[in-house]
Amino acid sequence: MANSCTRSALKSATILTSALLLSSGGALAQSNEDPTLNPITLLGRIVFGTGGSETVAIDTPQAVTVLNQEDIDRAQATTVGELFETVPGVQSIGSGRVAGESFNIRGIGSLAASDESRIIITVDGATKFYEQYRLGSFFSDPELYKQVEILRGPASSTLYGSGALGGVINFETKDASDFLTDGINALRTRLSYSSNSEEFLGSLIYATRPSENFDTLVALQYREADDYTTGDGSEIGGSAFDSASGLVKSNLYFGDSLDQVLTFSYTRWDSELQDTEYSQTGTLGFGTVDRHIVDDTIALRYQNPVSGNPLFDFDVVLAYSNTQNEQYDSSFGCFGSPLFCDSEYAYETTSLKVENTATFGAGIWQTYLTTGVQLSHQERLATTEIGDLGFHPEGTDDRVGLYAQAEMIWNERLTIVPGIRADFAELTANEDSGLDDVSEVAISPKIAALYDISETVNIFGSLARTQRVPTIDEFFSTDADEPNSPDLEMETANSVELGASFSRQSVLSDNDAFQVKATLFYSEIDDLIAREDTAGTPYYANVDAATIHGIELEAAYESEAVFVRSAYSDVRGTDDATGETLDSIPARTLNLTVGKRIVALDVEYGWQGNFVDDIAYGTDEYDSYEVHDLFVGWKPQQGALQGVQANFRVSNVLDKQYTNSLAGDAGEGRSYNVSLTKTFEF
Repeated sequence: MANSCTRSALKSATILTSALLLSSGGALAQSNEDPTLNPITLLGRIVFGTGGSETVAIDTPQAVTVLNQEDIDRAQATTVGELFETVPGVQSIGSGRVAGESFNIRGIGSLAASDESRIIITVDGATKFYEQYRLGSFFSDPELYKQVEILRGPASSTLYGSGALGGVINFETKDASDFLTDGINALRTRLSYSSNSEEFLGSLIYATRPSENFDTLVALQYREADDYTTGDGSEIGGSAFDSASGLVKSNLYFGDSLDQVLTFSYTRWDSELQDTEYSQTGTLGFGTVDRHIVDDTIALRYQNPVSGNPLFDFDVVLAYSNTQNEQYDSSFGCFGSPLFCDSEYAYETTSLKVENTATFGAGIWQTYLTTGVQLSHQERLATTEIGDLGFHPEGTDDRVGLYAQAEMIWNERLTIVPGIRADFAELTANEDSGLDDVSEVAISPKIAALYDISETVNIFGSLARTQRVPTIDEFFSTDADEPNSPDLEMETANSVELGASFSRQSVLSDNDAFQVKATLFYSEIDDLIAREDTAGTPYYANVDAATIHGIELEAAYESEAVFVRSAYSDVRGTDDATGETLDSIPARTLNLTVGKRIVALDVEYGWQGNFVDDIAYGTDEYDSYEVHDLFVGWKPQQGALQGVQANFRVSNVLDKQYTNSLAGDAGEGRSYNVSLTKTFEF
C-alpha cells in the first residue's frame, strides 16, 4: 500500500508540475549551440568505450555505433530496445512487454537460451546482469540516458570481460552539464503521450551548479500504459504497465586545474505489475501473476588524467547493481509447478575496476597503453514458499580480470591495437546443495589494425578469440532426473573482421559531410552450451558448434538542411552439425532515415523505414515486412520560446501487422506519439 501511495504521489506531482512549467514563461531558457553549423554524421561521433585515445566511430577498427540525445528524443521510445532500430546488427528480442526485453547482437541472443552472459551491458560503468525463465534481462527507462554506445563483436572482451561473444552495450546517464550553460540552475520538464496503448510519461529534471567544482542532477520519471494492440487490432495481454524511475548524479571537480572528477550516480527503476502475463517474453498461456521488479544501480567513478605526466591517466569505477523480482498470486497456484509459487529472485553484483592509460611518444609513433584489473562478486538468489529451486540455483560468481591493450599509431596513418585479457572465475553453489565449487580461467586475446589509405578512405581488420565461463545456472541447475553439469567446457569464439570506410567533407555544399563504413565478420563458436533434457544426463551439456558470418553497412549524410542515415545488416548462422539456421539469427534488415531541416523555423521532419526480409528456422517461417514512421520536431533556438522542444511521431503509419522472427508477439500497430519539453535556466 505504501508503494502504491508513493507511485500515485509521483504521478500527480509530475503531471501538475510539468503542466505548470510548460504553461509558464519569462524564464531564461537553455541555450544550445546549433549543431548544423558544424555537421557531424552518426559515424563521426566520438567513441569513449574502446580504450586508448578518444576517436570517432568511423576511425575505430571495430564496428561501433553511438546514439546521442537527439536520437533518443526522436525515437520517443517506451523501452530501450526501441532505440536500436537504426543500429545494424542489433535489435531487441522478446516482446513489447516492459519486463520481457533482451538483446541480440549479430545473432547472439534468443528467447530460448540464457544469452545474457554473451552480451555485456553497463550503466555508468556498472555491469548489469539478470536471467530468469520467461523474463527479460534489462529493466530501465530510455528517459534516463543521454548516450548509448554499442560495440559489436567479441573484440570488446579485452576491456569489458571474457564472454562478450555478441558485444557490449554501454548506457550513459544524463549529466547536470547537459542542461546548464551560463546559469546556476536548470529545470526541465517533459510530458509525452502515445495513442496505441494510451501511454503517458511525466518527467522532471533539476540540475544545479552552485560552484565551479560541483554540479548535481535529480531526475524523476513516471510512465504508464495500457495493453498495446497490433496492426490487426489484436490486444497483447499483459503489456500494460506502470513504472517509476529516477536518477541522482553528482560531479565533484578538484585538483590544480579541476581536471580530477569524482562522479556519483544512482538509478532506480520500479514497476509493480498486477495480473500480468507470467511469460513476459511472449504469449504462451502460462496464466497471470503479480510482479514487483526493482532495479538499482550505484556507481562511484574517479577520473584523474594526472596533468603533466603522460604515464598516468586513471579511471576507477566502484559499482553495485541489484535487480529484484518478487512474484506472487499466480493464476495457476503453487500446485502444477514451483514456477508459479510465490517467490523472490535477485541478482546482486559488486564490482571494482581500476584502469590506467599511459601515453608514449617517440618520433612518428604514438602509443596508448591501457592496463587494468576488474574484481566482481555476483550473488544469485532465489527463494519460494516451498523451498529452493533446482532449475534456478542460488550461488556466487567471483571473478578477477586482468587486461592490457595497446593502441599504437604510426605517422597518424596506421593504428595497431593488440590486447589480451585473463579472467579467473570461481563459482560456488548454495552451501545446502552439496555441490562442489568450480574454477575456470578464460583467456581472450585480440589484434586489430586500421590503415588510412588516404584522407578519405581507410581499411581495417581484427582477429579475436574469447572464452565464456558457464554461468551459475549452467553449472549448478538440477532436477529429479538430471544432475548438475560440473564438467562443462567454456564456449570459445574465434572471430575475424574486415572492413573499409569512406569519409568526405564538402560533398554537395561547403558545409556537409558524407561517411560510410562496411564490416564483414566471421565467427566460429565451439562447445556451445544448451539444455540437455535426457533423463540421467547432466542438466546442461556442450552439444554444438556454430558458424556465424555476415555484413553490416552504415552510411550517413549530414548538412544544414538534410540528413540521411542507412543501416543494413545481413547475418547468417548455422548449426555445424545439422546445417540448419540457428534460431537466434535475425532476418536481413535495412533501416533508412531521411530528414529535412527548415533552419529559419527551427523545424526538422522526416521518414524512417524498417525493411525486414523473410527467414525460416527449420519448419518455422516468418514473412518479410516493412514498417514506416513519420516524425517532426520543433526546437526554437532563440526568442521567447527558446528552451521549448516539441516532437511528434507516427509509428507504423500503415498499421502493418507483423511479427519479428526474434519476438514473442506481434509488433505494435499504428500509434500517434507526441512529447512537449521545456527547459528553464536561471
